[in-house]
Amino acid sequence: MARIVMKFGGTSMAGTERIRRVAQLVKRQAERGDEVAVVVSAMAGDTDRLVNFCREANALYDPAEYDVVVAAGEQITSGLLAITLQALGCNARSWLGWQMPIHTDDAHAKARIGSIDTDELLASMGTGCIAVIPGFQGLTDNNRVTTLGRGGSDTSAVAVAAAVKADRCDIYTDVDGVYTTDPRIVARARKLKAVTYEEMLELASVGSKVLQTRSVGLAMKEGVRVQVLSSFIDENAPDADSIPGTMIVTDEELENAQVERQLITGIAADKNEAKITLTRVPDRPGAVAHIFAPLADANINVDMIIQNVGRDKGETDVTFTCPQADLARCTDILENQRDAIGYNRLIPDTKVAKISVVGVGMKSHAGVASTMFSSLADRKINIQAISTSEIKVSVLIDEDETELAVRVLHTAYGLDADR
Repeated sequence: MARIVMKFGGTSMAGTERIRRVAQLVKRQAERGDEVAVVVSAMAGDTDRLVNFCREANALYDPAEYDVVVAAGEQITSGLLAITLQALGCNARSWLGWQMPIHTDDAHAKARIGSIDTDELLASMGTGCIAVIPGFQGLTDNNRVTTLGRGGSDTSAVAVAAAVKADRCDIYTDVDGVYTTDPRIVARARKLKAVTYEEMLELASVGSKVLQTRSVGLAMKEGVRVQVLSSFIDENAPDADSIPGTMIVTDEELENAQVERQLITGIAADKNEAKITLTRVPDRPGAVAHIFAPLADANINVDMIIQNVGRDKGETDVTFTCPQADLARCTDILENQRDAIGYNRLIPDTKVAKISVVGVGMKSHAGVASTMFSSLADRKINIQAISTSEIKVSVLIDEDETELAVRVLHTAYGLDADR
């Protein structure tokens, strides 16, 4: 007998027919004699709809009340799945975030999980009851509902798996694994048998939609075995213990499996970035701190920071990127800090995309960045900004050139699958 956490995303839960299919997959896992907990997302499109309601009510909405609204989607699907499992003859019940509870900090809309009380949950699972848990939500110390950020159900699933000491966390999505890039952009993208935590962490952070960044970081920290596989499979298909998805593993496990290593593991694209340029910022010590300190206090993540060489007048331009979802709050904060910062103009730009190449092989091979830059230059794709890490190179380009850039780089690094 194993203890398995199964997570289903929004497309898997989009309507009663798909929920019934999910229930059948869950029932089959439970019939193996396993203890099963299921973490679910809201139905596809529901969270966007709820977010839009908040924006229509107030563009600068209270994040605490925002959480109350958007947490409703997962509550609905958890109840519906429990009802459907009961209709199939399964012993099942829902556990909302406040009922376990899942304790988080008070960073509303971006909360982090501190701990999960599992005594009652484990006692229930020990009797054969399937636990259905809404992802994405938690509870502060003062009993306010929180949410974990977009894609937070992945983090919920990994956190639950770590808390109950699960043997494996299966993440069911609308794709059957992790690919070298988005198959909808590159038809010859290849599915990967295994990816290291480190590579998956970088891929998730730069736009890969398969797993949320924080979920991968948590899995790596807690040693949770994660498998990515598709919920859209035939009823007669093998169960999750033998389905060839993609395993997220340690470097050592990948080496021991003798999986062929590529210099580059994958190409990711992210169109959800916004670029902000502040012109004529005073070129003096502390000026940049006045820009980024208030953004950090507001829990706004920034990336790709560029400070130009100072002008003769002792001024410089500062450019950086942030998530598009934070652009309104970011510009509002910077405009309120205009006198303290001393900039001339604030220029936002949402028509940008971040393209990244990721691979552990970069650690021991030179020329990865050179290949990227020359390949893009050959196709007249202009680079607006660059950022790097030990296993990643990212560039900011015009949004309209996203798909061309991904195809060019996928071919340049030899990732195209044979037809």
